[in-house]
Amino acid sequence: MTAILVEKPGLLTTVQDGGRRGWQHLGVPVSGWMDDWSARLANRLVANPDTHSVVEVTWTGLTMVCEGQLRVAVAGAVFDVVVDGRLLRSPMACTVPAGGRLEFGTRHRGARAYLAVHGGFDVPRVLDSRATDVRSGLGGLDGRRVGKGDTLRAGAPSPGEGIAIEMAAPDWVGAPELRVVKVDGHEERLFHDLCAAGYRLAAASDRTGYRLMADRPVVGTPGAMLSQPVVMGAVQVPPDGAPLLLMADRQTTGGYAVPAVVIAADLPVAGQLGPGDECRFVACTVEVAREAAIAREGALDRMARRIR
Repeated sequence: MTAILVEKPGLLTTVQDGGRRGWQHLGVPVSGWMDDWSARLANRLVANPDTHSVVEVTWTGLTMVCEGQLRVAVAGAVFDVVVDGRLLRSPMACTVPAGGRLEFGTRHRGARAYLAVHGGFDVPRVLDSRATDVRSGLGGLDGRRVGKGDTLRAGAPSPGEGIAIEMAAPDWVGAPELRVVKVDGHEERLFHDLCAAGYRLAAASDRTGYRLMADRPVVGTPGAMLSQPVVMGAVQVPPDGAPLLLMADRQTTGGYAVPAVVIAADLPVAGQLGPGDECRFVACTVEVAREAAIAREGALDRMARRIR
């Protein structure tokens, strides 16, 4: 086990894993990474299990110094990554020598990148997860974002130097299109209005959810409903007609109408959006959603093999 010293933490950098599942009945949010596809890719590039914790870097990046040699990978948002003066571009994997510096530079596409190290990050497990939920103060580094001067215990000894590897990012990183399926029990008109409008993410958008500013009216529901469980990707429509797209740190229940849900294959696409970005919803069938999920997993398997 070695350590990473954080010189610059970036805008919002947190430790994340697949989330705190199984506790929603007690009101505990799931949290976890916003883009599971990219987080798992980063883990695979350093020979980790998919479930290992990673560092999620949002919009502006991290600068860190490795106290020991570490094999690292970056995936997700496309960043220039400078490793001891050498310029690489994510997705990438390389070995950082003891005393070496890794710096996230210019961001080209997407909103969130994932830094994985061989052996994972060693932070305490809270309710079976290392994921950080800043709002509730659970997990990660005492429930807070990574800060300047923090030391992260990380990694396991990496055999040999290892070569630096780069390849092209998937086309969907930074793409605006999100496929949705209609939820039974809601008016067809509301679903149609959702898919007919174009949206821009408001400045108030964050890991809890995206507030969407529509380019045309969306008919809101008459009022609040009885609370019901919600999932990542649920599209809520409050009475004012301004849709909300719920994300990783979402609440466990909600009282607004949910006429649509983003399909599993496109949740990583949603996870790469940030304030000011445009998006739109495209109607999709359950059958197509299943096929898309299988295809997305297949693409992850193929990409990880090729980079390794």
